[in-house]
Amino acid sequence: MSDMQRTLVLARHAKAMAGDGGGDADRPLSELGYEQCRIVARELGGLGLQPAVALVSKAKRALQTFHAMSAAASWSCVPDIREDLYTGYVDEILDAVREADPDAGVVMVFGHEPTMSAAGFRLAGAGSDPGAVTRVRRGLPTAGLAVLEVDGLWESVGRGNTKLRWILTPLA
Repeated sequence: MSDMQRTLVLARHAKAMAGDGGGDADRPLSELGYEQCRIVARELGGLGLQPAVALVSKAKRALQTFHAMSAAASWSCVPDIREDLYTGYVDEILDAVREADPDAGVVMVFGHEPTMSAAGFRLAGAGSDPGAVTRVRRGLPTAGLAVLEVDGLWESVGRGNTKLRWILTPLA
């Protein structure tokens, strides 16, 4: 299946509540965060994209972002909850994506800033949309998505074979 079109979606978690002393990883989404999820899930669906694989940070707000988007868009995939997406940086994201099912057409990663935008910027190879590159370079807002085309197998992601196509956000 090496000639299959693959899409990588890097998602920053939606707006979370302020810390209440329970620790950063336990912060839940706010009501605004849930609304952001509904908006962005519709935009993603409008592009015909539905994840076959969802790699999700262990943080509560990231998992809630996945579940809220999944419910809004009727996704069928199960989240793969990962510590390395909470504690790691760009290399850990790339390592996780490279391990994805080779038959998956769309892989979505749910994580945090500045890691998500840094990964999107690093992966913005030749042929990327200049406006999307500028936006990801400035950072993704809460519930922001960087959508990248992947030419080749997941195991080759990060080796000059990706193009940043769109940034989707719940903002006007």
